[in-house]
Amino acid sequence: MSKLFPHATLRDRAPFRFDIVGSFLRPDTLKQARRQCACGECSTDELHQVETQAVSHLIAQEKAVGLPNVTDGEFRRTWWHLDFLFELLGVELQEAETYSTQFKAHMHRPVTLKITDKIEFPKVHPFLDHFKALQAEADGYPVKFTIPSPSMLHLITCVRTPNPQLIERYAGKNDVLLADITAAYIDAVQALYDAGCRILQLDDTSWGEFCSEEKRALYASQGVDVDATAHSYVKMLNDIRDAAPQDMAITMHICRGNFRSTWFSSGGYEPVAEILFGGCNVDGFFLEYDSDRAGDFQPLRFIRDQQVVLGLVTSKSGELEAKEAIIERIKEAAQYVDINQLCLSPQCGFASTEEGNVLTEEDQWKKLALIRSIVDEVWGDK
Repeated sequence: MSKLFPHATLRDRAPFRFDIVGSFLRPDTLKQARRQCACGECSTDELHQVETQAVSHLIAQEKAVGLPNVTDGEFRRTWWHLDFLFELLGVELQEAETYSTQFKAHMHRPVTLKITDKIEFPKVHPFLDHFKALQAEADGYPVKFTIPSPSMLHLITCVRTPNPQLIERYAGKNDVLLADITAAYIDAVQALYDAGCRILQLDDTSWGEFCSEEKRALYASQGVDVDATAHSYVKMLNDIRDAAPQDMAITMHICRGNFRSTWFSSGGYEPVAEILFGGCNVDGFFLEYDSDRAGDFQPLRFIRDQQVVLGLVTSKSGELEAKEAIIERIKEAAQYVDINQLCLSPQCGFASTEEGNVLTEEDQWKKLALIRSIVDEVWGDK
């Protein structure tokens, strides 16, 4: 029994009290192999062998630190989102003058997405193979798989892009576009389920942007009704959740940017809390709460029966947080959400793109060990 919260209990299903967002720092061997493959110095098959070895070693480390579910660290992709989206039918990756959003420091590689045809989920998508490889390496251990949220495709092509030039099927027909994205994701979720996926996380920066007064004003000036767009995103998510098998846990991670330890938006959850927390039927929210950029816990009053995974430990630096300070923040959050609806994780992944954040592999494992010790104290028997 927890001394801090006498009725606090551990969980045996996702999201777990001790959890992760998903991405990990790529080892140097993998980075080198990807560079060699890009230069034609090694084959795709050779790169895949290096990826498999790296994922296998990562899974062993995840198990050793006590994680109740493991990921592939997103080792087989370049970006957390684009790799999935440009493999959809009707979507292409294109060079751009600037990336679709601007980070506070480092400049991201300038690419974007363009819709070229009807959006559908293909019968063959590389992420299906990625999941199957993860499942095989995990050898029966629970696995979590991450993909970008459906709102990201709409956000990149229609919200971040002023005066989007859409194909005839979607021009002036936003409802048709949203319906096609939803249908594609329903197919994607079912395909992953059929492959064995039972824990799926949707990663999303749209809500982080909709929390930002600066971004809200910018989008409004470009003719975007932000609240209406937010409602449409919740409908997409609920339609996907409703269509998915009920024994599949579907969660969402909300991010304000995580490229090379930088970010691109700030603001508490209040502007979206009632729409999102009060209306979205995902099983849990992974929420950034590692800095003042995320605001206070009051917006959590709109949470219904979802789990809330508090991202109180930053993935942006190697400095280790004080255990007591994190526990105090959990106590603050428990004023708005029952302790048994709260979990703990890093604020984001450690490498949302292959470049990774500015910390060491040793740092990332120390962070996870800290989280585990806090979970043991708050929800366990210590």
